[in-house]
Amino acid sequence: MKRLPVKINPPVFFSSALLTLVFVSGAMIAPEAAERIFTHLQTWVIEEAGWFYILAVALFLMFVVFLAFSEYGNIKLGPDHSEPDYSYTSWFAMLFSAGMGIGLMFFGVAEPVMHTMTPPHGDGGTVEAAREAMRITYFHWGIHAWAIYAVVALSLAYFSFRQGLPLTIRSALYPIIGERIHGPIGHTVDVFAVLGTLFGVATSLGFGVIQVNSGLNYLFGLPVGPWVQVGLIAGITALATTSVVLGLDGGIRRISELNMVLAGALLLFVLLLGPTVFLLQTYIQNIGHYLSEIVETTFNLYAYRPTDWIGGWTLFYWGWWIAWSPFVGMFIARVSRGRTIREFVVGVLLVPSGFTFMWMTFFGDSALWLILNQGATELARDVAADTSVALFKFFEHFPLSEFASGIATLLVVTFFVTSSDSGSLVVDMLTSGGEEEAPVWQRIFWAVTEGFIAAALLVAGGLQGLQTATITSALPFAVIMLVMCWGLLKALRLELVKRHSLRQATTTPLVGQNPIPWQQRLRRVINHPQKQVVVDFIQKDVVEALNKFADVMGEEGMVAEVKTGDDGRAWLEVSHHRERDFVYSVRPIPQHAPAFIMRDTRSDRGEKLRYYRAEVFLQEGGQDYDIMQWNQDQILADVIDQYEKHMYFLNQLRAS
Repeated sequence: MKRLPVKINPPVFFSSALLTLVFVSGAMIAPEAAERIFTHLQTWVIEEAGWFYILAVALFLMFVVFLAFSEYGNIKLGPDHSEPDYSYTSWFAMLFSAGMGIGLMFFGVAEPVMHTMTPPHGDGGTVEAAREAMRITYFHWGIHAWAIYAVVALSLAYFSFRQGLPLTIRSALYPIIGERIHGPIGHTVDVFAVLGTLFGVATSLGFGVIQVNSGLNYLFGLPVGPWVQVGLIAGITALATTSVVLGLDGGIRRISELNMVLAGALLLFVLLLGPTVFLLQTYIQNIGHYLSEIVETTFNLYAYRPTDWIGGWTLFYWGWWIAWSPFVGMFIARVSRGRTIREFVVGVLLVPSGFTFMWMTFFGDSALWLILNQGATELARDVAADTSVALFKFFEHFPLSEFASGIATLLVVTFFVTSSDSGSLVVDMLTSGGEEEAPVWQRIFWAVTEGFIAAALLVAGGLQGLQTATITSALPFAVIMLVMCWGLLKALRLELVKRHSLRQATTTPLVGQNPIPWQQRLRRVINHPQKQVVVDFIQKDVVEALNKFADVMGEEGMVAEVKTGDDGRAWLEVSHHRERDFVYSVRPIPQHAPAFIMRDTRSDRGEKLRYYRAEVFLQEGGQDYDIMQWNQDQILADVIDQYEKHMYFLNQLRAS
C-alpha cells in the first residue's frame, strides 16, 4: 500500500493538533462550562489587558508608516532583481478576500446601525450619533487592521524572500535569537501562530455560516439553528477542498477575483438604487472625520468614562485582526514577493481600506438614511434582534431584493471558501517548516480542522464563544508581534549599513590584469550568445577562477566552497561563522536582443531573439552587470572587489 507523502515539522504539527483537539473536545463535551470559562477569560482580558491591545495596535501602525516613508522603504521584499509575481489587480483581490471578506458582509449594515442606536456615550438615533457611528466603523475596519497584517507580512516576506529563511513566523526572530529559531523557542512561536490562525479563521467562518444560514432562511425557509449551521460548515468546507486541490493560482486567485466582481456588483447595486448623491457626499465627509480624529480615537480607552462597549467592539476587533495576522500576514507575504517596502505598505494600508470605507459607507449610510430620513425604524429593530439578518432586511428596501440577497449569500459562501483555503495553506506552511508545496492532504486536514473548530465553538457558546476565543488567543501573539517589529527593524538597519558601506568602500586598485583588446570588447557589444555558450563559459572559466580564489582562502584557514547548479550557475561561498557569509554567484540570465540584430519574421522570432548574459549575483540579488568573456584575472579581480566591500561592511557592522 502506497504511503501518503508527508512534509511536516513534527513538534509544531503535533503540538498544534493536540492543543486544538483538547480545546475543541472540552468545548463539545462540556459546553456550559466552556461558556463560563469563555466569559471569564473575556472579562479578564478586557479589564486587565485592554490597554495593552490599544497600545500595541497604535505602535504597529506607527511602525509600518515609519518604514514606508524612511530610507527602508526602497528595500525590496526579495532580491534586488526580483519582480512581483502578481499584477496589482490579482494582488489586491487576493489580499482583500483573505483579509476582510466575510466580516464586511456580516457587519456592513449591522455595525453602523448598532453604533447609531446604541453609541458608546450620548443619545442614540440622532444625526450626531450616525456621524460618530461611521467614524467608529471606519476606525475598526481601516488602516489599523491592515497595519497589523502588514507587520507580520513584512517580516515574513523580508526574512524569507530576501534572507532565504523559511516562510514561518519564527524566521522574524532570527536577528534576535539567531539559530535558536530552529529549536523550542521557534517551535513555540509557530504553535502560537497556528492556534491564533485556527481560532481567527474559525471566528470568521462562524460569522459567515450564521449569515449563510440567515440568507437561506430568508430565501428558502431553511431553519436557523446551531446544528443546521454545523451542517452548512461541513458542506462549505467540502467545497473549499476543491480550491485546495487547485492550488494558489488555480483556486484562491480565481475565486478571489470572482469575489471582487460580485462585491463590486453589490456595491454598484446599492449606490445606483440608493441615495446616490448622499452616499458620495458621506463617503468624502466620513474619510475627513476619520482622519481628523484618528490620533484621539487610536488611544481612546474610555478610562475616564468606563463602558463595556469597548470590550464588545474595539478590543474584539483588535483581537480578531491580531489572531488573523499570522494567516493574512503570511498569505499577503506569499503573494507580495518582489515589491518594495514602500509600495507594499502604501498598497496594503490604503487600497483595501479605501474599498472597505466605500463598502461601509454605501451599505451603512444607506441603512442610516432609511432609518433617519425614511422612517424605516423596523430595520433598526431587526438589526438589534439579530445582526446576521441585517443585510437581508436591508435589501427589502430595494428592488430585486431576493436577487440581491441571493448574490450576497453566494458571496459569503465564496468568501468562506477563500478564507478556509487560504487559512489551511498558511497553517500547513507553519506546521511543515515553511514548505510552499506541501502535500494536498495536509491542507485538506487543516481546512477540515478549521471547520471543526468553528462548529464546536458555535455549539458551545455561539458568537460569544467565537469572540472570546479570538480575543484570548490573540494576546500572546501580540507580544510576539512586538518582538517581530524589533527584529525587522534590526535587520533593516543592517541592510542599510551594508548598502552604505558598499557605496563608500575604497578597494585596492586592480593590477596585473590582461586588458580586453578593443576588438574583443566590440564583439561583446554586438554578439548575443545563446544559453549554452554562456553556461560553458560559467562552468569552465568562472568555476576555474572561483576555485583559485577558494584555494587561496583555504591556505589562509578560511572555509570557501565553489558549487554549481543544474541551471548553469556557479557560486562561491566563504563562511564567516556567526557573521554574514560572502556569496559570489554568476548566472545565465535571458535577455531580448535589439530588433535589428535578427531579421526574422517567423513565428519563433521571439525565441530566436533571446540571448543570455553571465550576470553577477550577491546575497542581496543581481548586480546588473555581465562578465561574459572576461578572462580569469578579471573575474578574480571582480571577486576580490566584492569581497573587500563585504569585509568593509562587516567592519562597519562591528563598529556599530
